[in-house]
Amino acid sequence: MPPPDAATASAPTAAPTAPGPAPAPIDVEQAEAALVEHYPRLVRLAYLVLPPALGRNRRVLTAHAVVQRSLPRNRTAATPDDGYAYVRSRVLRQALDAGRTLRRVAWPRRAQLPPLLPHVWGLRLFPRSGGADELALDRRLSALSGGARAAFVLRGLEGLTDPDVRRLLAASGVDDPHAALAEADGIGTEGVALLESPEYDPCSLQARPTDLLRRRQHARAAVAGVAAVAVCGALLGLPGDGWGADGAAAPSYTRNSAAEAALDPAKVRRVPRDAWRASARTDFSVWPTRGALADDRPLLRRALAVWARPGTSVRVSSTPATPVGPPMGPAQLLYAGEVDRARVVLLYDGLRIARYAEPRTGAGPVALDFARVDGAAADTAPGAAPSTYALVAARTDGNVRYLTAPWVETTSVRDLLDPNGDARPLRRGADGVTAPLPTPGERRECGAWDVLEVTEKDPGAVRVLSDLGELTPARLTSGAPSAPADVSGGVARAAWARTACLLPAVRSHGVRTVNSWQYASQNLPESNGGAKWVCTRAETWRGTENRVLAQFQPPTAKAGTPPTGAVAARASSSSACGAREPSVLAGVLWKSRGGRWYVLAAGSEQFRSVRTTGGVTGDARGRVLAVRARPGDRAELDGLLADGRRVGALR
Repeated sequence: MPPPDAATASAPTAAPTAPGPAPAPIDVEQAEAALVEHYPRLVRLAYLVLPPALGRNRRVLTAHAVVQRSLPRNRTAATPDDGYAYVRSRVLRQALDAGRTLRRVAWPRRAQLPPLLPHVWGLRLFPRSGGADELALDRRLSALSGGARAAFVLRGLEGLTDPDVRRLLAASGVDDPHAALAEADGIGTEGVALLESPEYDPCSLQARPTDLLRRRQHARAAVAGVAAVAVCGALLGLPGDGWGADGAAAPSYTRNSAAEAALDPAKVRRVPRDAWRASARTDFSVWPTRGALADDRPLLRRALAVWARPGTSVRVSSTPATPVGPPMGPAQLLYAGEVDRARVVLLYDGLRIARYAEPRTGAGPVALDFARVDGAAADTAPGAAPSTYALVAARTDGNVRYLTAPWVETTSVRDLLDPNGDARPLRRGADGVTAPLPTPGERRECGAWDVLEVTEKDPGAVRVLSDLGELTPARLTSGAPSAPADVSGGVARAAWARTACLLPAVRSHGVRTVNSWQYASQNLPESNGGAKWVCTRAETWRGTENRVLAQFQPPTAKAGTPPTGAVAARASSSSACGAREPSVLAGVLWKSRGGRWYVLAAGSEQFRSVRTTGGVTGDARGRVLAVRARPGDRAELDGLLADGRRVGALR
């Protein structure tokens, strides 16, 4: 999306043939107005150009500092650009300076030093973590030089042409703008649309504490040091030997034994392979310890240390509302082994799953992911609890691998968009890790949606799980909210074939289960066939902020093709379409094949009548409605329930 002045900023500048008039000066108030108006965009630009090696917390603070230091030093500044272009050029120069190597023979530039302001004591600030696409783009950008990274961002975020990019890079001190553009060409244009992602928004931040234990120890040491200096000064002024009864002994510190035990790899809990067979529980507490590196003490020590106090270079992500602090005591080791190009450790503390991943060879970025799993259990009733059938072990190159539960007999892959297709067998190693399968929804056109099917050893039930960007895949079900069932059989699969492409709307929201059910059918006016009304409800680990989508599915002309549905209504933190409140009402403005417009609405079986008011008026006995309308009409829907209550449409 180009900035408001893109037409001005991106116009190529021709070299003058004769001296022209002096450029009009820009008043500092004009530059400040441009900075304030476009502050979020300028901070995003600085954040993207700054070197990723700084770490997310320092990149955020440095980006804000760079933008806030970009006003002209004098009252006016002679420049041919407008206010935004002038401030942008200063932001770009400082961001590039911050990535240059410090030299011994020269004073450091201001941007190369940590910012004095803004600064937040005791907190680590970083943008919300994105999905696999943002992670892949971040890795590609980190491999570029500063000039190439700036070229890619100026093209994609600012919409500048190559001549304007070369001019800006040259003005910002890049030695070879042509080479920078050529290097930026090497990563392609697939990630341009992601530059507007929340992953790169330094104005919408998450806050986490720094290392609390170390901070407390440093504070105590500082207080003790000051007290020791004061005592020594007083004693030096006294006659005699002066040191006192305890001599030079350091002050004692109270140590937290629980915290120390949590960081000791020798004390991690290990569960025998067949413990689950004799246990009444079916949650993560009975998962056995697996993996070829389960006895690698140095690896476990690194994983536990990073969990307790992640450094600024560690990429930390978590499902919403999941605490990311250290465990209260020794954690349970689920898995430790090599998966693709990483060493992976999966730990469980009774509330959360923590996944630690480091490069298999050499140095590189370390990842720490958290997922909330309280109340999870393998249960024959799909609505009773979220599943403990699988965990994400790794995501690499658009593929995902799972670590499966010990009670999983077989694993397979099924494309939800092909309800008549067969499931494909999925190989699984002796350690329970599956072969890679494509991450669903990677392509924007939604040409396929591959899910994991697992078959339990006893009673042989088939569960369907989908990766939604979390450590724990979401369990998919079908049927009325009062009695959801696993997705099996032609009817349920056909229903999900028309719903799967809506799942990206609930990705990375901490979703544990998704139920989709057809709550009504309707004969369309003018003999246009029959339509279906479907409600999809995504339950989160928080129990609140659930996502509800009502979908209108008209018939399609092409036989055998699942009809393309339209989202008629959506809501969050709603009880509609759930076990406690199964009723749902939604409507759309629809155009018939004859060119006439109608307001269509349908409610679940609890409705006895439906009406529309506002721009279109009409009512109908029963739970479906069709009223003539005009293009652009707005209608207010409500319906009467069997218990006498009148409720509005989903929103």
